[in-house]
Amino acid sequence: MTPAERLSKATVAERALRLADEEGLDAITIRRLAKELGVTPMALYWHFKNKDELLLGVVDYVLSDVRSDRTAGDPWQKQLRAILETVIGVMRAHPSLPDLLHSTDKTQTPNFTRATNDTLALLGAAGFDVEESYWIAMYLLNGAMGLVGGQPDCPASVPADQADEWRRQKRVQLECLPADRFPMMIEFAKTYRRAPDVERYYAFGLDLLISGVESMAERRP
Repeated sequence: MTPAERLSKATVAERALRLADEEGLDAITIRRLAKELGVTPMALYWHFKNKDELLLGVVDYVLSDVRSDRTAGDPWQKQLRAILETVIGVMRAHPSLPDLLHSTDKTQTPNFTRATNDTLALLGAAGFDVEESYWIAMYLLNGAMGLVGGQPDCPASVPADQADEWRRQKRVQLECLPADRFPMMIEFAKTYRRAPDVERYYAFGLDLLISGVESMAERRP
């Protein structure tokens, strides 16, 4: 069996995802990917006709584990939280995913459609109509993107051994603001004296997103 024949859609998508995470979406080209996989570009066209199809394949691949907890008797709140936790976890593991979701028609991918359908069903069980459920699903998706994009502390480009200095500079920058105009920002500067508790940040953000949905559901007739 030739290398081209051993290729699978998942293999191609996985390598493309790695490229996107390490170098950004612009790094994904059929020619570059073929070189990475040790095949000719024509070998990839058996699976993906063009780059647009390839990016959709990557989205479908990375979302394959996004599903609710279908344990019998679990309330909708628990299952909805399970979906959102998985989405956030996937985005944390694959920083290119938000850009992929923005740059593709994700509704063409089976796994995004399945995950959305699952979410709509759960929200229907919470008492929302299907249009409201879709609004909430998109709110949660964008909220997850915002949480990952707004993760506190140093940018990924800052080496670990320079993190303390980066925080010091951020703290000094805020502390130099006029105290009469920005007292709370100066107070916030103190938080840069230590590395942030990233797991607490995500747990807090997840609670914030889910609690809004639960609060509205409680007001349903």
